[in-house]
Amino acid sequence: MNRHLALELARVTEAAALESGRWVGKGDKIAADAAATAAMRHVLGTMDIYGTVVIGEGEMDEAPMLYIGEKVGNRKYQAVDIAVDPLEGTTLCAKGTNGAITTIALAPAGGFLNAPDMYMDKIIVGPEGKGIIDIDAPPGENLRRLAQAKRCNIADLTVVLLDRPRHNDIVADIRKAGACIHMISDGDVAPAVATGIADSGIDMVLGIGGAPEGVLAAAAVKCAGGDMQARLIFTTDCERERAPTMGITDPDKIYTLEEMATGDVFFAATGVTSGALLRGVRYSSGGARTHSIVMRSRSRTVRFLDSFHYFDHKPLH
Repeated sequence: MNRHLALELARVTEAAALESGRWVGKGDKIAADAAATAAMRHVLGTMDIYGTVVIGEGEMDEAPMLYIGEKVGNRKYQAVDIAVDPLEGTTLCAKGTNGAITTIALAPAGGFLNAPDMYMDKIIVGPEGKGIIDIDAPPGENLRRLAQAKRCNIADLTVVLLDRPRHNDIVADIRKAGACIHMISDGDVAPAVATGIADSGIDMVLGIGGAPEGVLAAAAVKCAGGDMQARLIFTTDCERERAPTMGITDPDKIYTLEEMATGDVFFAATGVTSGALLRGVRYSSGGARTHSIVMRSRSRTVRFLDSFHYFDHKPLH
C-alpha cells in the first residue's frame, strides 16, 4: 500500500483532536464525540481510498458513529478496511483528565478482525515480549517471562489495567509477583501503543476492555513489533447469538496478533488531553498545536509529529 497513507491518517486524527479538544472539561462526552466523528468523516472523505469501516463506534456509549459498513474516502485506488475510534476516552475528555486520544487504523481489505461490540480479555507487550506471552497463564508467570526477556527484575516492570472490580484478582497476583501497577479509569488503546515505545514506562497491558478497542490496539502493537493475545468475553445470550453473524464460530478462541491485524497495517493517534504517550491539544490565538504518533507495520516506522495549525489558513471543520 502507499506509504503516504500514514501521514494522511495523521490528518484525520489531528482534525478530530482539534474539534473534540474544544470540549475538554465541559462535561459533555456526547458532544465531544460528535465533534470528533464529524471532523474525522470529513477528512476521510478527501482520501484516495475505497474504505470500509469494519471497527466503528459501538452501542456501549450510545454515541454518534462512524458505523460498521460505512464507506469512506473518495473511492479511488485501493480498497482498505478502517478501524476507528474518533474519541477514545470520551469521559476523560469530558472531565478534562489525562489520556483522551483520537485514533484510527487502516489495513488491506479483510485485514482486521470484525470484532463485535462487546468485551475482550487482552494481554499486550512490546517487542521484547514477542512470542513469550500466554493469556491462559497467571499474570505472575507472564511477568516472569517478560522480565527474563528484558533482562530486568519483575519489580522494574509496570502493568496497566482498567480500574474495575473484575480485575481485583489480577491486581492481587501482579502485586504478589512484585511488578508496579498503573490503574486507569478509561482508554486502554494509548497504553497498548505505549508498550511498543522504549521509554514509555509501560511494559504490559492486561485485563478486560472493549473488543473494538482491542482491534485498534492490535494494529498499533503490530506496527511496533510487539505481541498480543485476546479472547472475546460473552456476557449475554444476545452476544452469543450475534457472534456467528460476525464470523465468530468458536466463542472460546484465543486470537493472536496476526489474526486481529493482518497485512500492511497503518496506525495513527493524536492526543486530546495529555497522557503518558501524547500531549493534548494546546490552543493559542489563531491556531493550535497537536502531538501525534504515526506507525506502519511493514517498515516498523514510528513517527511522532509535533504540528502547528493556523486557522486563518486551515479553518476548523
